[in-house]
Amino acid sequence: MPTPLLECVVNVSEGRDPRVLGAFREAIESVPDCYLLHQDTGHGAHRTVFTFAGVPEAVFAAAEAVYAVADQYIDMQQHRGTHPRSGAVDVCPFIPISGVTEQDIRARTQVLAQRVAERFHLPVYLYASSAQSSPRQNLANIRRGEYEGLTEKLGDTEWQPDFGPAQPHPRLGITVVGVRPFLIAWNINLHPTATLAQARQVAGRLRGSGVAGRQGLFFGLKAIGWRIKEYGRCQISCNVVDPERVALAQVYFTATALARELGTSVTGSELIGLLPAGHLRAAARGFCWTTDYIEEMETAVMVLGLNELGPFNWRDRVLEEVLRAAARRGHPSR
Repeated sequence: MPTPLLECVVNVSEGRDPRVLGAFREAIESVPDCYLLHQDTGHGAHRTVFTFAGVPEAVFAAAEAVYAVADQYIDMQQHRGTHPRSGAVDVCPFIPISGVTEQDIRARTQVLAQRVAERFHLPVYLYASSAQSSPRQNLANIRRGEYEGLTEKLGDTEWQPDFGPAQPHPRLGITVVGVRPFLIAWNINLHPTATLAQARQVAGRLRGSGVAGRQGLFFGLKAIGWRIKEYGRCQISCNVVDPERVALAQVYFTATALARELGTSVTGSELIGLLPAGHLRAAARGFCWTTDYIEEMETAVMVLGLNELGPFNWRDRVLEEVLRAAARRGHPSR
């Protein structure tokens, strides 16, 4: 029986203050048997994704510590960013890696949700596999209206929180907690001359829900178009929620064709957080005439243009590689 291993990919509404980001890192790394694997910070999005993993007890303790830091430092009344958001700790998903199932973790997410609601007087919604009703399985439904629309949303009897008060916390907003399968967060870069309207058109064609009643091309893909000022360009921001069925290379080259139809082009892509080795290697199929692991990885990086916005070291972004490196280093507090 493998050692139980759980991952958390918490999204916080802070991407600009190094002091606050350092406090989040310190809180996560202070928990024994929990390893901070990656930090992905977006200045324009004003958002940071922290990926950490370890035994379930440690991961849940680190997640609660993240809420304590957010309570100390973040005020959503002052927050502005390009990424949709409803709270300081916007979403806190847990992903079983090995030796533990979604069913095992589901009850623990409810315990955490209740603890966070009581400790911080914070409305908490359960989503994904932890959701108590079908509409709440989809994060976009919960987030619709964002922070500014929370008072109206929580006034609707159908959108009462699963835990906590039926009114938004003035500084922290709400939070969303749940257990879900692995998700790949990934942005496709458009040429600097591309418009936001073009980015939104491509996103609408790609995502499974489509646009204006027209079904999209990839069931298992969520996508929106946005403009990131720090990059000076628009992106198609993608969540691959079913990576077993949605191949990155297929989405990338479809986006390339759609952009070309609109008179613009795709120039590369950007990975947010980590991804399993198999999903990156798959992007090399048809372009790499060997099964050599390293060559496949390097080919995949080239095919997807992952190094366009900056150096991309796949050893630092592949989940299995990062976990092995963390285990070799040991815990920083030891």
